[in-house]
Amino acid sequence: MTSRTFTRISNLIHLFLMLSLVFSGNILQRVTSLGINYGQVGNNLPSPDKVINLLRSLRITKTRIYDTNPQILTSFANSNIEIIVTIENQVLPMLQDPQQALQWVNSHIKPYVPATRITGIMVGNELFTDDDSSLIGYMMPAIINIHKALVQLGLDRYIQVSSPSSLAVLGESYPPSAGSFKPEVSSVMQQLLAFLEATKSPFWINAYPYFAYKDSPKEIPIDYVLFNRNIGMTDPNTRLHYDNMMYAQVDAVAFAAAKLGYRNIEVRVAETGWPSKGDAGEVGASPMNAATYNRNLMMRQFAGEGTPARRNERLDVYIFALFNEDMKPGPTSEKNYGIFRPDGSLAYNLGFSTMSTTTANSESVTYSSSATKAKRNLEYWTILISAMIQVVMSRLF
Repeated sequence: MTSRTFTRISNLIHLFLMLSLVFSGNILQRVTSLGINYGQVGNNLPSPDKVINLLRSLRITKTRIYDTNPQILTSFANSNIEIIVTIENQVLPMLQDPQQALQWVNSHIKPYVPATRITGIMVGNELFTDDDSSLIGYMMPAIINIHKALVQLGLDRYIQVSSPSSLAVLGESYPPSAGSFKPEVSSVMQQLLAFLEATKSPFWINAYPYFAYKDSPKEIPIDYVLFNRNIGMTDPNTRLHYDNMMYAQVDAVAFAAAKLGYRNIEVRVAETGWPSKGDAGEVGASPMNAATYNRNLMMRQFAGEGTPARRNERLDVYIFALFNEDMKPGPTSEKNYGIFRPDGSLAYNLGFSTMSTTTANSESVTYSSSATKAKRNLEYWTILISAMIQVVMSRLF
């Protein structure tokens, strides 16, 4: 039996096992690896209670916000939706003082738990970029002080502390096995990884294949960045095959962490997405590409897929973003990452009929009859089954 035949047989077995999980109902735990970012930089966004209804209709149980908005945290009480909050970058200098960190947790976190399921605190966002390295020095003292405050208040068992990085922290990322951190952040990354290992917390990255494609559309195949079927690439050092760029980016971070001695740190994706509209020079920003990227990503999440380097560990991913945000600075693309418009209508057709009539303006998510509910459940399970078949078949051929 050739190795190729053996691989095909193994993948068929994998498919049958996944289908058995679907029919036993156990596959639901796999879908929890999908979350969505809930940005608020807009003047026309729906109220938090309507956002809750929207998330429920999508069967999404995880979200992340970019602050600690009291209205959102209050509204999400008893919703059973997990929420990650963010400490804004400009607050980090204040948190160098342990007492200020304790006061921050007392005022921004403690009043809302346990009714609101706050599961994580992001200390800043992308504190190191190619254009600005001034904030990275504040990261570790702030992380340590926030965690100590959580311990003091008895909340550390429920709330993880981390900080999402952009791929700018990597000095090398291709092939994935060559992944390594830039020398100027290596010491800080070592400290962060040690903290994450000690607290059993994940390393979060913001991974945007769109940016790579926009900068080099002639060199990077569009199907490779959109999760479409393509020949992909094989890492010459590990012989691992990659059929999409996002998985390669995630594994590059995992290999970079391993080079610093941390081989078991879980890597999660805090942000990934594709803009549906852009300026003249923003190649690839279109409704069709945005729909393709997010649909294919969601299908893989429904299938509980892992990266080539960690095939048996599902990858947690938060899509960016829930809504288009008309007040964001920067190019047109920055305002158009949302799956939904502010009125709750889809910004583009994702191809899932269960989402086609969903609106955030609905006062509640109800079913007119048991037949309608059964139809929606059937559609949902059809998506899951087709997702798993699609993923496995892509490995067979």
